[in-house]
Amino acid sequence: MKFKLHRRATTALTSFVIAALTTELADELVDGATGAVWPYLRNDLHLTYTEVGLLLGMPGVLANLIEPLFGLLADAGYHRRIVLGGGFAFALALLLTALAENFWGLLLSFVLFYPASGAFVSLTQAAWMDAESERQEQNMARWTLAGSVGNVVGPVLIGAAVALGVGWRPVFAVLAALSLMALFLMWRAPSLHPSAAPPEQEAAFQLRESLQYVFHSVKRAAVLDSLLLLEASNLMLDVFRAFLALYFVDAAHSTPAQATLAVGVLTGVGLIGDALIVPVLEKLSGVAFVKWSALLVSVLFPAFLWVPHVGWKLVDAALIGLLTSGWYAVLQARLYGLLPERSGTVMALGSVTGMAGAAILPVLGWLADRAGVQNALWCLLLGPLLLVWRLPSVTLRR
Repeated sequence: MKFKLHRRATTALTSFVIAALTTELADELVDGATGAVWPYLRNDLHLTYTEVGLLLGMPGVLANLIEPLFGLLADAGYHRRIVLGGGFAFALALLLTALAENFWGLLLSFVLFYPASGAFVSLTQAAWMDAESERQEQNMARWTLAGSVGNVVGPVLIGAAVALGVGWRPVFAVLAALSLMALFLMWRAPSLHPSAAPPEQEAAFQLRESLQYVFHSVKRAAVLDSLLLLEASNLMLDVFRAFLALYFVDAAHSTPAQATLAVGVLTGVGLIGDALIVPVLEKLSGVAFVKWSALLVSVLFPAFLWVPHVGWKLVDAALIGLLTSGWYAVLQARLYGLLPERSGTVMALGSVTGMAGAAILPVLGWLADRAGVQNALWCLLLGPLLLVWRLPSVTLRR
Protein backbone atom coordinates (compact mmCIF):
# COMPACT_ATOMS: atom_id res chain seq x y z
CA MET A 1 0.00 0.00 0.00
CA LYS A 2 2.81 2.40 0.87
CA PHE A 3 4.47 1.62 -2.47
CA LYS A 4 1.23 2.41 -4.36
CA LEU A 5 0.76 5.67 -2.49
CA HIS A 6 4.37 6.64 -3.18
CA ARG A 7 3.98 5.74 -6.86
CA ARG A 8 0.82 7.86 -7.12
CA ALA A 9 2.55 10.79 -5.48
CA THR A 10 5.52 10.43 -7.81
CA THR A 11 3.25 10.25 -10.87
CA ALA A 12 1.32 13.32 -9.73
CA LEU A 13 4.53 15.28 -9.19
CA THR A 14 5.90 14.20 -12.59
CA SER A 15 2.71 15.33 -14.35
CA PHE A 16 2.84 18.66 -12.58
CA VAL A 17 6.53 19.16 -13.39
CA ILE A 18 5.90 18.52 -17.11
CA ALA A 19 3.08 21.09 -17.08
CA ALA A 20 5.22 23.54 -15.10
CA LEU A 21 8.19 23.29 -17.46
CA THR A 22 5.87 23.72 -20.46
CA THR A 23 4.47 26.86 -18.85
CA GLU A 24 7.96 28.27 -18.32
CA LEU A 25 8.90 27.35 -21.90
CA ALA A 26 5.88 29.30 -23.22
CA ASP A 27 6.72 32.31 -21.05
CA GLU A 28 10.32 32.46 -22.21
CA LEU A 29 9.36 31.92 -25.85
CA VAL A 30 7.47 35.19 -25.46
CA ASP A 31 10.42 36.80 -23.70
CA GLY A 32 12.87 35.69 -26.39
CA ALA A 33 10.60 36.82 -29.22
CA THR A 34 9.97 40.17 -27.54
CA GLY A 35 13.69 40.79 -27.04
CA ALA A 36 14.36 40.21 -30.75
CA VAL A 37 11.35 42.08 -32.10
CA TRP A 38 12.13 45.55 -30.71
CA PRO A 39 13.82 46.97 -33.84
CA TYR A 40 10.81 45.93 -35.93
CA LEU A 41 8.32 47.12 -33.30
CA ARG A 42 10.02 50.47 -33.07
CA ASN A 43 9.95 50.96 -36.84
CA ASP A 44 6.37 49.71 -37.37
CA LEU A 45 4.84 51.60 -34.43
CA HIS A 46 7.21 54.63 -34.59
CA LEU A 47 8.41 54.32 -30.98
CA THR A 48 11.00 56.48 -29.20
CA TYR A 49 13.47 55.12 -26.63
CA THR A 50 11.40 56.77 -23.90
CA GLU A 51 8.31 54.89 -25.10
CA VAL A 52 10.32 51.65 -25.28
CA GLY A 53 11.45 52.22 -21.69
CA LEU A 54 7.86 52.84 -20.60
CA LEU A 55 6.69 49.68 -22.37
CA LEU A 56 9.40 47.66 -20.64
CA GLY A 57 9.03 49.27 -17.21
CA MET A 58 5.53 50.59 -16.54
CA PRO A 59 3.70 47.24 -16.91
CA GLY A 60 6.22 45.68 -14.53
CA VAL A 61 5.65 48.36 -11.91
CA LEU A 62 1.86 47.95 -12.14
CA ALA A 63 2.16 44.15 -12.06
CA ASN A 64 4.30 44.31 -8.95
CA LEU A 65 1.54 46.27 -7.22
CA ILE A 66 -0.90 43.43 -7.94
CA GLU A 67 1.26 40.31 -7.61
CA PRO A 68 1.81 40.46 -3.82
CA LEU A 69 -1.94 39.86 -3.47
CA PHE A 70 -1.62 36.82 -5.76
CA GLY A 71 1.08 35.41 -3.50
CA LEU A 72 -0.88 35.98 -0.31
CA LEU A 73 -4.08 34.50 -1.77
CA ALA A 74 -2.09 31.50 -3.01
CA ASP A 75 -0.80 30.84 0.50
CA ALA A 76 -4.40 31.24 1.73
CA GLY A 77 -5.66 28.42 -0.52
CA TYR A 78 -6.57 30.01 -3.86
CA HIS A 79 -3.46 28.87 -5.72
CA ARG A 80 -5.03 26.82 -8.53
CA ARG A 81 -7.73 29.38 -9.37
CA ILE A 82 -5.17 32.16 -9.70
CA VAL A 83 -2.84 30.06 -11.88
CA LEU A 84 -5.58 29.02 -14.32
CA GLY A 85 -7.07 32.51 -14.50
CA GLY A 86 -3.60 33.90 -15.12
CA GLY A 87 -3.08 31.43 -17.96
CA PHE A 88 -6.19 32.63 -19.77
CA ALA A 89 -5.17 36.30 -19.36
CA PHE A 90 -1.66 35.36 -20.56
CA ALA A 91 -3.01 34.05 -23.89
CA LEU A 92 -5.36 37.01 -24.32
CA ALA A 93 -2.51 39.49 -23.79
CA LEU A 94 -0.45 37.83 -26.53
CA LEU A 95 -3.35 38.08 -28.95
CA LEU A 96 -3.68 41.80 -28.13
CA THR A 97 0.05 42.22 -28.80
CA ALA A 98 -0.39 40.67 -32.25
CA LEU A 99 -3.20 43.15 -32.97
CA ALA A 100 -1.53 46.29 -31.53
CA GLU A 101 -1.41 49.23 -33.96
CA ASN A 102 0.29 51.89 -31.83
CA PHE A 103 2.06 52.60 -28.53
CA TRP A 104 -1.17 52.61 -26.50
CA GLY A 105 -2.41 49.30 -27.90
CA LEU A 106 0.94 47.69 -27.14
CA LEU A 107 0.98 49.20 -23.65
CA LEU A 108 -2.48 47.75 -22.95
CA SER A 109 -1.35 44.26 -23.97
CA PHE A 110 1.81 44.50 -21.86
CA VAL A 111 -0.12 45.79 -18.82
CA LEU A 112 -2.29 42.67 -19.02
CA PHE A 113 0.58 40.30 -19.82
CA TYR A 114 2.90 41.11 -16.91
CA PRO A 115 0.54 40.28 -13.99
CA ALA A 116 -0.86 37.34 -15.99
CA SER A 117 2.67 35.94 -16.25
CA GLY A 118 3.11 36.39 -12.51
CA ALA A 119 -0.08 34.46 -11.77
CA PHE A 120 0.44 31.74 -14.37
CA VAL A 121 4.19 31.22 -14.32
CA SER A 122 5.60 32.51 -11.03
CA LEU A 123 3.02 30.72 -8.86
CA THR A 124 3.60 27.50 -10.81
CA GLN A 125 7.32 27.77 -10.08
CA ALA A 126 6.56 28.46 -6.43
CA ALA A 127 4.37 25.36 -6.10
CA TRP A 128 7.15 23.15 -7.48
CA MET A 129 9.73 24.62 -5.11
CA ASP A 130 7.44 23.95 -2.13
CA ALA A 131 6.83 20.37 -3.28
CA GLU A 132 10.56 19.49 -3.42
CA SER A 133 12.10 21.85 -0.91
CA GLU A 134 15.20 19.67 -0.49
CA ARG A 135 16.20 20.13 -4.17
CA GLN A 136 15.32 23.75 -4.81
CA GLU A 137 18.66 24.82 -6.31
CA GLN A 138 18.78 21.88 -8.74
CA ASN A 139 15.10 22.23 -9.70
CA MET A 140 15.51 25.96 -10.27
CA ALA A 141 18.36 25.08 -12.63
CA ARG A 142 16.02 22.75 -14.56
CA TRP A 143 13.35 25.46 -14.63
CA THR A 144 15.86 27.96 -15.98
CA LEU A 145 17.03 25.46 -18.61
CA ALA A 146 13.46 25.07 -19.91
CA GLY A 147 13.20 28.85 -20.06
CA SER A 148 16.49 29.10 -21.92
CA VAL A 149 15.14 26.86 -24.67
CA GLY A 150 12.31 29.35 -25.11
CA ASN A 151 14.73 32.26 -25.07
CA VAL A 152 16.68 30.68 -27.93
CA VAL A 153 13.70 29.67 -30.05
CA GLY A 154 11.89 33.00 -29.63
CA PRO A 155 14.40 35.06 -31.67
CA VAL A 156 14.52 32.27 -34.27
CA LEU A 157 10.74 32.56 -34.72
CA ILE A 158 11.00 36.32 -35.23
CA GLY A 159 13.91 35.98 -37.67
CA ALA A 160 12.12 33.26 -39.66
CA ALA A 161 8.84 35.20 -39.79
CA VAL A 162 10.58 38.34 -41.05
CA ALA A 163 12.62 36.36 -43.59
CA LEU A 164 9.42 34.77 -44.92
CA GLY A 165 7.84 38.20 -45.25
CA VAL A 166 4.94 37.62 -42.84
CA GLY A 167 6.20 40.04 -40.19
CA TRP A 168 6.24 39.75 -36.43
CA ARG A 169 2.49 39.74 -35.69
CA PRO A 170 1.78 36.09 -36.62
CA VAL A 171 4.52 35.00 -34.19
CA PHE A 172 2.61 36.43 -31.23
CA ALA A 173 -0.65 34.91 -32.48
CA VAL A 174 1.06 31.50 -32.59
CA LEU A 175 2.49 32.07 -29.10
CA ALA A 176 -1.04 32.82 -27.85
CA ALA A 177 -2.15 29.41 -29.17
CA LEU A 178 0.87 27.68 -27.60
CA SER A 179 0.13 29.29 -24.24
CA LEU A 180 -3.41 27.86 -24.38
CA MET A 181 -1.81 24.42 -24.81
CA ALA A 182 0.31 25.07 -21.70
CA LEU A 183 -2.84 26.17 -19.85
CA PHE A 184 -4.56 22.91 -20.85
CA LEU A 185 -1.65 20.86 -19.48
CA MET A 186 -1.76 22.80 -16.23
CA TRP A 187 -5.52 22.29 -15.96
CA ARG A 188 -5.07 18.53 -16.47
CA ALA A 189 -2.15 18.25 -14.05
CA PRO A 190 -2.92 17.35 -10.43
CA SER A 191 -2.59 20.30 -8.09
CA LEU A 192 0.16 20.29 -5.47
CA HIS A 193 -2.04 22.62 -3.40
CA PRO A 194 -5.57 21.98 -2.14
CA SER A 195 -7.86 22.35 -5.16
CA ALA A 196 -10.79 23.81 -3.26
CA ALA A 197 -10.70 27.23 -1.69
CA PRO A 198 -10.93 27.17 2.12
CA PRO A 199 -14.08 28.37 3.93
CA GLU A 200 -14.40 32.16 4.08
CA GLN A 201 -13.47 32.50 7.76
CA GLU A 202 -10.50 30.16 7.42
CA ALA A 203 -9.32 31.98 4.29
CA ALA A 204 -9.50 35.33 6.08
CA PHE A 205 -7.45 33.91 8.96
CA GLN A 206 -4.86 32.45 6.58
CA LEU A 207 -4.63 35.75 4.70
CA ARG A 208 -3.99 37.64 7.96
CA GLU A 209 -1.38 35.05 8.94
CA SER A 210 0.31 35.43 5.53
CA LEU A 211 0.40 39.21 5.90
CA GLN A 212 1.99 38.90 9.33
CA TYR A 213 4.59 36.50 7.94
CA VAL A 214 5.40 38.93 5.12
CA PHE A 215 5.98 41.80 7.55
CA HIS A 216 8.10 39.54 9.76
CA SER A 217 10.15 38.29 6.79
CA VAL A 218 10.86 41.73 5.36
CA LYS A 219 12.60 42.66 8.63
CA ARG A 220 15.17 39.88 8.18
CA ALA A 221 18.45 41.18 6.80
CA ALA A 222 19.20 37.95 4.91
CA VAL A 223 15.85 38.10 3.10
CA LEU A 224 16.31 41.75 2.13
CA ASP A 225 19.82 41.02 0.91
CA SER A 226 18.61 38.11 -1.23
CA LEU A 227 15.88 40.27 -2.77
CA LEU A 228 18.40 43.02 -3.56
CA LEU A 229 20.79 40.56 -5.21
CA LEU A 230 18.02 39.08 -7.38
CA GLU A 231 17.23 42.55 -8.74
CA ALA A 232 20.95 43.27 -9.20
CA SER A 233 21.45 40.07 -11.19
CA ASN A 234 18.53 40.96 -13.43
CA LEU A 235 20.45 43.96 -14.79
CA MET A 236 22.70 41.56 -16.73
CA LEU A 237 19.84 39.15 -17.49
CA ASP A 238 16.45 40.53 -18.59
CA VAL A 239 17.45 44.21 -18.76
CA PHE A 240 20.57 43.57 -20.86
CA ARG A 241 18.63 41.27 -23.19
CA ALA A 242 15.78 43.79 -23.51
CA PHE A 243 18.09 46.52 -24.85
CA LEU A 244 20.54 44.31 -26.77
CA ALA A 245 18.85 44.36 -30.20
CA LEU A 246 18.34 48.13 -30.11
CA TYR A 247 21.94 48.59 -28.94
CA PHE A 248 23.28 46.66 -31.94
CA VAL A 249 21.17 48.71 -34.37
CA ASP A 250 21.84 52.17 -32.89
CA ALA A 251 25.27 51.91 -31.23
CA ALA A 252 26.98 49.15 -33.22
CA HIS A 253 25.26 50.24 -36.49
CA SER A 254 24.22 46.72 -37.45
CA THR A 255 21.10 45.72 -39.38
CA PRO A 256 17.90 44.53 -37.60
CA ALA A 257 18.71 41.00 -38.81
CA GLN A 258 22.18 41.19 -37.21
CA ALA A 259 20.58 42.54 -34.02
CA THR A 260 18.23 39.54 -33.95
CA LEU A 261 21.30 37.32 -34.39
CA ALA A 262 22.93 39.02 -31.38
CA VAL A 263 19.92 38.16 -29.21
CA GLY A 264 20.06 34.61 -30.56
CA VAL A 265 23.76 34.32 -29.71
CA LEU A 266 23.21 35.60 -26.16
CA THR A 267 20.31 33.25 -25.50
CA GLY A 268 21.83 30.32 -27.40
CA VAL A 269 25.02 30.34 -25.37
CA GLY A 270 22.88 30.92 -22.28
CA LEU A 271 21.01 27.71 -23.12
CA ILE A 272 24.30 25.79 -23.25
CA GLY A 273 25.29 27.32 -19.93
CA ASP A 274 21.95 26.46 -18.32
CA ALA A 275 22.31 22.86 -19.51
CA LEU A 276 25.82 22.65 -18.04
CA ILE A 277 24.85 24.29 -14.75
CA VAL A 278 22.42 21.48 -13.81
CA PRO A 279 25.17 18.86 -13.16
CA VAL A 280 27.59 21.56 -11.96
CA LEU A 281 25.29 22.51 -9.07
CA GLU A 282 25.32 18.89 -7.87
CA LYS A 283 29.03 19.27 -7.04
CA LEU A 284 29.77 23.00 -6.68
CA SER A 285 28.35 25.72 -4.47
CA GLY A 286 25.91 27.85 -6.45
CA VAL A 287 26.71 30.97 -4.43
CA ALA A 288 30.45 30.63 -5.07
CA PHE A 289 29.82 30.11 -8.79
CA VAL A 290 27.70 33.26 -9.03
CA LYS A 291 30.25 35.34 -7.12
CA TRP A 292 33.20 34.31 -9.32
CA SER A 293 31.27 34.57 -12.58
CA ALA A 294 30.02 38.03 -11.58
CA LEU A 295 33.63 39.11 -11.13
CA LEU A 296 34.41 38.00 -14.70
CA VAL A 297 31.29 39.72 -16.07
CA SER A 298 32.41 42.93 -14.34
CA VAL A 299 35.41 42.85 -16.71
CA LEU A 300 33.67 41.54 -19.84
CA PHE A 301 30.78 43.99 -19.88
CA PRO A 302 32.93 47.15 -20.15
CA ALA A 303 34.86 45.35 -22.91
CA PHE A 304 31.56 44.69 -24.70
CA LEU A 305 30.76 48.41 -24.66
CA TRP A 306 34.28 49.51 -25.64
CA VAL A 307 35.16 47.19 -28.55
CA PRO A 308 34.08 48.77 -31.86
CA HIS A 309 33.77 45.68 -34.07
CA VAL A 310 30.38 43.91 -34.24
CA GLY A 311 32.05 40.49 -34.36
CA TRP A 312 33.92 41.05 -31.11
CA LYS A 313 30.74 42.38 -29.49
CA LEU A 314 29.02 39.12 -30.44
CA VAL A 315 31.84 37.11 -28.86
CA ASP A 316 31.64 39.23 -25.72
CA ALA A 317 27.85 38.86 -25.55
CA ALA A 318 28.26 35.09 -25.87
CA LEU A 319 30.71 34.97 -22.96
CA ILE A 320 28.39 37.10 -20.84
CA GLY A 321 25.49 34.76 -21.67
CA LEU A 322 27.57 31.75 -20.62
CA LEU A 323 28.78 33.26 -17.34
CA THR A 324 25.38 34.56 -16.24
CA SER A 325 23.86 31.08 -16.63
CA GLY A 326 22.64 29.89 -13.26
CA TRP A 327 22.47 33.33 -11.64
CA TYR A 328 18.69 33.41 -11.41
CA ALA A 329 18.39 29.74 -10.45
CA VAL A 330 20.89 30.01 -7.59
CA LEU A 331 19.69 33.33 -6.19
CA GLN A 332 15.98 32.45 -6.39
CA ALA A 333 16.61 29.06 -4.73
CA ARG A 334 18.55 30.88 -2.01
CA LEU A 335 15.49 33.03 -1.30
CA TYR A 336 13.15 30.01 -1.26
CA GLY A 337 15.50 28.35 1.22
CA LEU A 338 15.20 31.32 3.59
CA LEU A 339 11.38 31.08 3.54
CA PRO A 340 10.60 27.33 3.44
CA GLU A 341 7.10 26.29 2.34
CA ARG A 342 6.04 29.94 1.97
CA SER A 343 6.41 30.35 -1.77
CA GLY A 344 3.51 32.79 -1.95
CA THR A 345 5.37 35.03 0.47
CA VAL A 346 8.47 34.77 -1.74
CA MET A 347 6.38 35.94 -4.70
CA ALA A 348 4.85 38.79 -2.70
CA LEU A 349 8.23 40.05 -1.48
CA GLY A 350 9.77 39.65 -4.93
CA SER A 351 6.99 41.75 -6.41
CA VAL A 352 7.62 44.58 -3.96
CA THR A 353 11.33 44.79 -4.77
CA GLY A 354 10.54 44.11 -8.42
CA MET A 355 8.90 47.53 -8.60
CA ALA A 356 12.31 49.12 -8.14
CA GLY A 357 13.79 46.87 -10.81
CA ALA A 358 10.98 47.64 -13.25
CA ALA A 359 11.36 51.37 -12.64
CA ILE A 360 14.95 51.17 -13.93
CA LEU A 361 13.74 50.43 -17.47
CA PRO A 362 11.96 53.76 -18.14
CA VAL A 363 14.96 55.56 -16.65
CA LEU A 364 17.29 53.70 -19.03
CA GLY A 365 15.00 54.54 -21.94
CA TRP A 366 15.02 58.22 -20.97
CA LEU A 367 18.83 58.18 -20.65
CA ALA A 368 19.17 56.44 -24.02
CA ASP A 369 17.05 59.14 -25.68
CA ARG A 370 19.21 61.90 -24.24
CA ALA A 371 22.72 60.45 -23.90
CA GLY A 372 22.58 57.51 -26.32
CA VAL A 373 22.04 53.82 -25.60
CA GLN A 374 25.83 53.26 -25.43
CA ASN A 375 26.13 55.54 -22.39
CA ALA A 376 22.86 54.42 -20.80
CA LEU A 377 23.93 50.76 -20.65
CA TRP A 378 26.90 51.56 -18.40
CA CYS A 379 24.36 51.57 -15.56
CA LEU A 380 24.04 47.78 -15.91
CA LEU A 381 27.57 47.30 -14.59
CA LEU A 382 26.16 47.97 -11.13
CA GLY A 383 24.55 44.49 -11.18
CA PRO A 384 27.64 42.24 -11.23
CA LEU A 385 29.53 44.63 -8.95
CA LEU A 386 26.80 44.31 -6.30
CA LEU A 387 26.91 40.51 -6.58
CA VAL A 388 30.67 40.47 -6.04
CA TRP A 389 30.35 42.79 -3.05
CA ARG A 390 27.34 41.30 -1.25
CA LEU A 391 27.53 37.54 -1.86
CA PRO A 392 29.32 35.69 0.95
CA SER A 393 32.68 34.04 0.29
CA VAL A 394 32.17 30.27 0.42
CA THR A 395 34.17 27.29 -0.78
CA LEU A 396 33.57 26.31 -4.39
CA ARG A 397 32.96 22.61 -3.72
CA ARG A 398 29.88 21.47 -1.81
